[in-house]
Amino acid sequence: MYPFIRLAYHGFRARSLPPLGLFDVHVSHHICWPWDFDLWNELNNGRTLTLFDLARIPMAQRAGLIAMLRRERWGLTIAGTVVRYRRRVRAFDRLEMQSRVLGWDPRFIYIEQSMWKTNGECSSQAVYRTALTNADGIVPTDRVRAALGLSAETAPDLPDWVQSWIAAEAMRPWPPSRET
Repeated sequence: MYPFIRLAYHGFRARSLPPLGLFDVHVSHHICWPWDFDLWNELNNGRTLTLFDLARIPMAQRAGLIAMLRRERWGLTIAGTVVRYRRRVRAFDRLEMQSRVLGWDPRFIYIEQSMWKTNGECSSQAVYRTALTNADGIVPTDRVRAALGLSAETAPDLPDWVQSWIAAEAMRPWPPSRET
């Protein structure tokens, strides 16, 4: 089940934090609870993505995105994710998550998140291709920037490794071939 209570808690805490600049890092703290781990008492890989949600949504709240989404009646969706898992997170480990916007292209906003253990090791990192949507489909990022009051701000160049991921995704067939 989705952790709505934890999401509400982090959203409530974010209300008392100062507003976040578009490229500032949102830092949040989490614990790997028993309902987060698998049979080996480690953080489940799917739950890792859910915990990243618990940091990404308050980041969007602090940056003014959630209020803008409500005002415009737009939605927020994930259009792609790449995750790198490197260190085990065990039961009751305390974690720090860092979330930030990397930049955008004409259709998508790219967000990086990383999960850090108390010993300073990075356990995982995810990059998200996100999109804002309305009844007509994906809202162009120029329109999103205008709605956020960022009229002439240009996006920083996306890191080479993100651009390589974008290029690889463009080469990937869709829909995938169906083997029967």
